[in-house]
Formats: sequence, C-alpha cells, structure tokens
Amino acid sequence: MNLIKCEKLEKSMAELQFSIDAAAFKAEVEKVFKTEGKKYTVQGFRKGKAPRSLIEKMYGADVFTYDAINNLFPAEYEAAVAAAAIEAVGRPEVTVESASEQDGVVLTVKVAVKPEVKIGAYTGLNVEKTVHTVEESTVEAELKRVQERAAREMTREGAAENGDIVDIDFEGFQDGVAFEGGKAEHYQLTLGSGSFIPGFEDQIVGHSAGEEFDVNVTFPAEYQAEQLAGKPAVFKIKLHEVKYKELPALDDELAKDCSEYDTLEEFKESIRKSNQEQLDKQDDLAVENALVDQVVEGMEAEIPQAMYDTRMDEMVNDFAFRVEQQGLSLDNYLKYMGQTMEQFRASFMPQAEKQVKIRLALEAVAQAENIIASDEDVDAEIKRIADQYKMEESKVRELVNLDDLKKDLAINKAIDFIKSHANVVEKAAQADAPAAE
Repeated sequence: MNLIKCEKLEKSMAELQFSIDAAAFKAEVEKVFKTEGKKYTVQGFRKGKAPRSLIEKMYGADVFTYDAINNLFPAEYEAAVAAAAIEAVGRPEVTVESASEQDGVVLTVKVAVKPEVKIGAYTGLNVEKTVHTVEESTVEAELKRVQERAAREMTREGAAENGDIVDIDFEGFQDGVAFEGGKAEHYQLTLGSGSFIPGFEDQIVGHSAGEEFDVNVTFPAEYQAEQLAGKPAVFKIKLHEVKYKELPALDDELAKDCSEYDTLEEFKESIRKSNQEQLDKQDDLAVENALVDQVVEGMEAEIPQAMYDTRMDEMVNDFAFRVEQQGLSLDNYLKYMGQTMEQFRASFMPQAEKQVKIRLALEAVAQAENIIASDEDVDAEIKRIADQYKMEESKVRELVNLDDLKKDLAINKAIDFIKSHANVVEKAAQADAPAAE
C-alpha cells in the first residue's frame, strides 16, 4: 500500500487516496481466476477448462478485477488509515480510479472520522444530590413478600375471595359460537391479579368449588385480537377448587427459615441495609448523570451520522441477541409489534445519539487529564468479571478485547475525576405525602 494523499473534509469526513502494488494485485487476480474461473462457460471448452484470456474476452476484461480488489481491500484500507493517522468510523465509500496488472490499483475512499472535540468546563461543576433513605414501608413490603413465598396453600370451603387461587375450566363464546383461544382446563387463576380482561375475575368472587356459571364480559377496544376487540362475550366457568394462602407469622422463626439470621430484627436490618445500598447507588448514579449531562452540553463537535448509525446497529444486534435467547427471532418480534426494521432501528436514534455524545465528551476529559487505565485497573476488572460469572481469569482475558476494556475503564475514571472535582450539595428526599382519606 502506498498512501498518495489524505484530505480532511467538512463535517468530520476524510478522503484518502492510496494504491495497491501491481505485483500483489496481479497475484490476487490470478488467484481469483483459479477459484472462480470454473464457473464460466466458453464454447469449445469443458466448463472450468477455458483459458483466462478467453473468459476475459467473452465476459469482460475486468471479470476478475473487482473480486481481487475486494479481497485485497480490507488489509490495504486498514494500512492506509493507519498511515494517514485518522480514526475512521462507519463504512467507507470507495471509488476505483484505475486498475491494471501493470500499474496496480488506485482507490479513492471517503470515510467519516472521529471528530475533533472541544470540551467545555468539567471541573467545579455544581450539582444537587437528593439523598434517599429507606422507608419503613419498604422493609414491611419486603417482609410481606417473604411471608407470601413461605405461605401454605389451604383449601377454602366457602365462597372465593379476592386473592384466592381458583382452579377453573372456561370456554368463551361470542353470539353463541366458541372462539379460538378462549378455552382452557384446570387453569390456575389468582383472583384480583388482573390477569384476565376487566370483569372476569370479579364475577368469580363469591362462587364456591363445584359450581358452574357464566361470566359476561366485554373485550377492551384495544384488545390484540381484532375480531374480539370491543365485543361482548360469555365465558362458561366450572370451578373445581378454591385455595387461599395462609401466611406464616412474622417472627423469629420466619427469619430463621427464610434467611441466615436468627431473629426478625436482624433480618429486618439486613433488608434495610440492602435497600439502602441500592438507594445510595441510585443517588450516586443520578449525580454522575447530571454532571455528565453538563459536560456534554458544553462540548462542541461535528459528529458524523456514521457514528450514530454504528451505535444504532450495535443496539439492534444486542436486542436481537436477547430476544433470540428467549426463543424468538427479531423478524417475528417485529411482526408481533407491527414494526418495520427501519422503524425499529430509528427508535434507537435518541439513545444512540446520547451515548455517542457522552463517550466523546468523556474521552476528551480523559485525554485532557492524561487519564489512562493502569495494568492494575485491568487486572482488577478481569478479576471482577471472573468472579461475577464464575470463570477463570485466563478465560476472561481470551474473551474480552483488552484495548476496548482499557478505554472503558479510562472513561469510568474520567467520571470519577469529574465527580471528585464537582461541588455536590446534598438534600434529603421528601417523603411521599400520605394519601388523602
């Protein structure tokens, strides 16, 4: 590769012109001919046996040229970018200026580059920190959940009440005709859970095991099945069994059975401490976000669309991976949501734009303050990841990109730097006002 020129254009674009050596190009064309030439038919020759000169005469002199250029391009382009000392982002736009086995190839490439960032103030920033304290109601709610998990299901002899679990058969009818998807047997339903359409669960309350009865409902106008939306229906119900949950007493025995503590007070304190730690993290994160927003607001940069496009593509791929883990393809998900890929991808634009701006701003702070991730920082993060996922540290090192990891750690240190040089004023969070009676 020989870099001919590099010109910086407006809007964070650059134009590179470079050449590919004639010998390298000639060898690659011959290589393409040997692998692809067998696809072409020339009269008078068995398929795959025609000489290259006749194939080129019949199908065009450049029949193997562009495959050869495509094969050579990635490595040659990477070398040109390195020689030009630019940080290219996004896909390049390539023009073939000339190509011959005698003179080699000359390419012109336009590509978006990482913009120059002019950073504003990032020290001495003012921010208000709202400090939250665990409410007693939070502790009580957690204890209630513990009680419910430890509850025993008991058979109710009388009429079903809200909160009870009923075992029912049901079948739905519209104008006397059963509709698809409206039938089930021995369905376990918690009354009052809101699992079914409005009115369904309420009409089971008051009935006892062994009864058969009708439930009259109207499907919501926005119901997903269009043929049922907004229309009345009758469900025939057979109630097999009614159960209720018997909660254990809230005492030391419950603490022993459901935790590592011997007394209820110790258990309560552990719940309070755990919730307070979460609140503290949320409060700290809110401060970090407010400070970073100020830094981004003071930043000046001509950010190319290619950076946003790249981030959106990454977010789409991440989402696709998550839904596939749940056994659903992205195409089927989009059909279910009634979205096109273009609409779905565009929905990530605001988030992608914000994330790109934040990263550029924090990278600029790290560069200005010579903040880097040390080997000790990397070792500590590798250990943290290994502990979290119960993996060998050597395996983690094989899986992660150490250069990207160092950049991420440097950005985290830049956030810490901004925080440590900010004026943080704390104020207590206001307790929720009691509900009016």
